[in-house]
Amino acid sequence: MSDTPGKGSDNTTTHFGYEQVRTEEKASRVAGVFHSVANSYDVMNDLMSMGVHRLWKRYTVEMSGVRAGQRVLDIAGGTGDLAANFSVLVGNSGKVVLADINESMLRVGRERLIDRGVLSNMEYVQANAECLPFPDHYFDCITIAFGLRNVTDKDAALCSMRRILKPGGRLLVLEFSKPVTPGLTAIYDAYSFKLLPLMGKLVAKDEESYRYLAESIRMHPGQDELKAMMETAGFERCDYFNLSGGIVAMHRGYKL
Repeated sequence: MSDTPGKGSDNTTTHFGYEQVRTEEKASRVAGVFHSVANSYDVMNDLMSMGVHRLWKRYTVEMSGVRAGQRVLDIAGGTGDLAANFSVLVGNSGKVVLADINESMLRVGRERLIDRGVLSNMEYVQANAECLPFPDHYFDCITIAFGLRNVTDKDAALCSMRRILKPGGRLLVLEFSKPVTPGLTAIYDAYSFKLLPLMGKLVAKDEESYRYLAESIRMHPGQDELKAMMETAGFERCDYFNLSGGIVAMHRGYKL
């Protein structure tokens, strides 16, 4: 299911998890979620995925083809896992921009990377994925990991990403998707709607935010639908790779 806003009887609405909200309200509602969870984000990621999220992100970095001297944009970069790896790959002659719409997440990410000594080739920008504040044809690679499902207008975001990619540049979208392994869906649903909110309550002191995160995953486009959206936005040679039985998929597309 796409996240494109739909017309109600008199208002334009979209979904916030399973709840229908006015389109202009979604960004602030999502911001509230991430303001709430920013300080416990890394701990919860490790608990929720049993550490496997680090392997998903490592795979994305390996598939990116990023080389020394290139410019990389990591959108919805959170606490900087991908950005730190790209910083090493591009070296002193390259640049990595960590962007996030949420000030709390951006602050936590910046502090974390500074603590790790990642300084010289990093920039930090608070930005909305739907209208990215960068020149045309600027980046060699753009990544967005576990962030696209929270964007109100995904089509606008994909077009904005394509605009700022150089010809030959590539977009990689790492996101929760639809399980493809037989029998996995029932297990995954039980985990998402029972254990995940409980972990949020016990660890992050925020059950509702993690209930929203579970719902947002279910409302996100599946593998083939997201591939079609990327193609509609003008990306070419689009493909995807299922990880962990399709619980997560890594999508890739090029601007040719």
